Amino acid sequence: MLNLTPLGMLHTAIGLVAVVAGFIALADGGKISNGTSAGRVFFWGTVLTCLTSFGIFRHGGFGVPHAFAILTLVVRAAAWAGERGSLGRGSPYVATVGYSFALFLHFIPATVETLTRLPEGAPYLANPEDPKAGPIIGAFFLAFLAGATLQVLRLRARLRQPAA
Repeated sequence: MLNLTPLGMLHTAIGLVAVVAGFIALADGGKISNGTSAGRVFFWGTVLTCLTSFGIFRHGGFGVPHAFAILTLVVRAAAWAGERGSLGRGSPYVATVGYSFALFLHFIPATVETLTRLPEGAPYLANPEDPKAGPIIGAFFLAFLAGATLQVLRLRARLRQPAA
């Protein structure tokens, strides 16, 4: 079924849990944060998803999906540093946008891998480089930009309020 290895199935399951947790965190608090259970599941699920991706070589050796895993880990580390306040005045913004960007990054390989497998027998994408993936990923990127903009505006308003 869908030509997934046991590692691929584990990787996919962890990634799905991470994405769902990310959306739960966004719905509950308007942002992803390690201060919530859903945020911690997203954080560690993202780490595990990236790490398990390094053992998957469906398209040959080290490739674009592995580079996305590294980029996601770097973005996640920056967001974590921002959440800890290690990046100065911009810390809250780096944390908020960084975690949301990490969530968006889940969708790039997920879209490509899913659509090169489904519908079974006649996949929508012929291969990972199929140009039909571009508009789909572009739509996800626009959703990320809209969401990140709202998050930054809310954060800015909250940070400008005088302490009570």
